Amino acid sequence: MRALKGVSFELLRGEVHALIGENGAGKSTLIKIMTGAVTADSGTLRVSGQLVPHNNPSISRSLGIAAIYQQPSLFPHLSVTENIALALESGSAWRRVDWKARKRRTSELLERAGAAIDPERLVATLSMPEQQIVEIAKAIGADAKILIMDEPTASLTDREVESLFKVIALLRGQEVGIIYISHRLEEIAAIADRITVLRDGETIATRSRDEVDRAELIKMMVGRELAAVFPKREVTLGEVALEIRGLSNRAIGLHDVSLSVRRGEILGLAGLVGSGRTELAETLFGLAPAYSGEVLLRGVPVRIKSPAHAIQLGIGYMPEDRRQHGIVLEMPVAANTSLANLKAISRRGLIDSNRELQLAQGYVDQLRIKAPSVYSEAGSLSGGNQQKVALARWLAINPIVLVLDEPTQGVDVGSKSEIHSLMVDLAERGLAIIMISSELPEILGMSDRIAVMHAGTITGILSREEATPQKILSLALEHAPSAAIPQLE
Repeated sequence: MRALKGVSFELLRGEVHALIGENGAGKSTLIKIMTGAVTADSGTLRVSGQLVPHNNPSISRSLGIAAIYQQPSLFPHLSVTENIALALESGSAWRRVDWKARKRRTSELLERAGAAIDPERLVATLSMPEQQIVEIAKAIGADAKILIMDEPTASLTDREVESLFKVIALLRGQEVGIIYISHRLEEIAAIADRITVLRDGETIATRSRDEVDRAELIKMMVGRELAAVFPKREVTLGEVALEIRGLSNRAIGLHDVSLSVRRGEILGLAGLVGSGRTELAETLFGLAPAYSGEVLLRGVPVRIKSPAHAIQLGIGYMPEDRRQHGIVLEMPVAANTSLANLKAISRRGLIDSNRELQLAQGYVDQLRIKAPSVYSEAGSLSGGNQQKVALARWLAINPIVLVLDEPTQGVDVGSKSEIHSLMVDLAERGLAIIMISSELPEILGMSDRIAVMHAGTITGILSREEATPQKILSLALEHAPSAAIPQLE
């Protein structure tokens, strides 16, 4: 199968050109060709008007092309100065090192990148946006004229995204051309000058940012209308599956939280970063104790002592960071699927491989997980399929309540649509779902009711009919400073 078919792409000096498309659309292959990691079968590559007949990583760097990926490629136990020196310096290993000059150059590069980071700090002590700025400083030091940013904000808070955008604006002013790859269409609308859409390895269109809206971009990316991304159907609701009364946890900032969710209901949980949404999910899953209040499961009071106890009670929790907490990347799909319910696939304390295979294959088919086999490593799958594997693990325990923290974060629009459709299917089977999301379109498009949190408590609960972006933001910002507004998109 051909990854690219006659793709055309152009980047101007001082331009931010967004490259978007579903997973598998060909974005990564195109970037690899630009950076010299992959050789194209046909077509031409020109940099500053000059034909590049042969390309490899060394030639690409000499042409001023640099790439910054979602996970910075830095040495955590070395200083910022040492990391930049390793990337930029060449020569004999036996030469004398001028540490003052190294530090001075590092400070200059960091200043040009718009950051005041101590050059002697260990990279392990830096935040994710600070690490990305170090990568940008490396690119500036290499005299990069073309900077490729691949999902740079996937693990950043909205405040950190704002800081990164300021650095991008600075680079744009220095006439650096930036190729910006992201699944977050609201970011694309905020920062891109032009947008190129790829689908199935082909260029669908290149448009000025002002020429297209979100709905048209989604249609170009997936070949279907915006409504298909939020395929919410009306579901007959059953009994109250979970009720929380006055739940408090002083250690993590929760106080007097009360809400309920019924069988067949998708309850959206909205709020700003730091509002307590994830802390509430962790308390319900037994990761943090509740100091006071009451939790009722199907009307019966329960005291959730640990994650194992939560699983036993029928509560599943899919955390926000799937790569760190949602799945085990090095383990196969089959092992990931059965990990939370080993009793179901064990005999006399030993795992029955046939049972594990049947369980995993059933969910691969049901959730339409695209993997070569159930024995493929989970880390080799696309982001959307990794998310489905994480979901399969919790479905395997036959939960009563399923808490989904940012269930579509970092996945493409097509995968979002599939995950949303699966959520509706699960609701129709009587599962009670609590969906935490920072994306207002997702909250509005998928929720039957919306509970809004601020400063560790519920500030209001809205029905689907009465919910609007303005009402949600008003509740999320209750007594909050106006500077917090950009944190909820």
